[in-house]
Amino acid sequence: MSAFTYIYSMDFFTRVDLPEPGFNIDYTRRIAFFGSCFADNIAAQFATRKFQVLSNPFGTVYNPLSIERQLLEIADGKVFGEEDVFQDARGPWHSWLAHSSLSAASREECIAKLNAAAGNARKFLKQADTVFITLGTAFVYSLDGQIVANCHRQDPRLFERRMITEEEAAEAIRGIVGCLRKIADKELHIVFTVSPLRHMGDGAHGNNLSKATLLLAVEKAIAGMQAPANPLEYFPSYEIVMDELRDYRFYESDMIHLSKTAEEYIFERMVETYCDMTTYGYIARVEKFMKEANHRVSDTHSPAAATFAQKAIAQAENLEKAIPGLDLGAEIAKFREILNNS
Repeated sequence: MSAFTYIYSMDFFTRVDLPEPGFNIDYTRRIAFFGSCFADNIAAQFATRKFQVLSNPFGTVYNPLSIERQLLEIADGKVFGEEDVFQDARGPWHSWLAHSSLSAASREECIAKLNAAAGNARKFLKQADTVFITLGTAFVYSLDGQIVANCHRQDPRLFERRMITEEEAAEAIRGIVGCLRKIADKELHIVFTVSPLRHMGDGAHGNNLSKATLLLAVEKAIAGMQAPANPLEYFPSYEIVMDELRDYRFYESDMIHLSKTAEEYIFERMVETYCDMTTYGYIARVEKFMKEANHRVSDTHSPAAATFAQKAIAQAENLEKAIPGLDLGAEIAKFREILNNS
């Protein structure tokens, strides 16, 4: 064997083994995502391909204890009131339970946002098929003994910061599972994953300790509470980035957040895991349609725009007939508006 043949036959790519789930995801399924900004990014990959998705109703949340608290409030039918919000010195109103995306200029608006988020999440989760929980960090911030989901740029001296233990994280994961099973009206598949995004504010060693705590906690919790009717799984997002995408070209310029290419690759690995070949083909057809449908129409009053809109509506309606569960209502409405204006 020549030296060239030997080198060419070597495997220079570490492939991470994927789980073998006992369920499939297709366009009839309702999928929820809770957790870090990585959860939002992967949810967006599914949403842009027109899957039925709920993503972080209370906004991005990083630690397992805050995720558990959010789901507990949803499960218990919490009605938010004045005691659940506060006003900072700059004017806006916030909730310690939620991300600043739910903050508002007035107390009433902030409370209304929280109640709308909780109600919509409860309704979606009752009929959800799969929930992905993405854990970002084992570091938490607490105020007067209460762990907060977001510090809202308040004075750091107000908070106590610490890394939770493996058992604390595992107990929170058990609570997350319990809340989701309490809400769901049907068999629910729960998939945990650990965000591959590094929290370098914790330092390289601190980040590794944090991720290790989460990984051990997930393993411990899942092993102790499997149920045949509501299985629990782990998807190796963290391992895929560390072993398959171990190159800075898969990161944004800050060298911390993943690039769009990396996010799309992880989405493809999820599709490989949870979608059958029929759904894979459906995804390709939807991607092609959405790429054409998202073309900017420069003159919506022109005959060419009317022709384009008619073609797009026909394509959308045909796709809806061909793909069970697919909803292209928003796209059809957009193109009908173009027709009405032309």
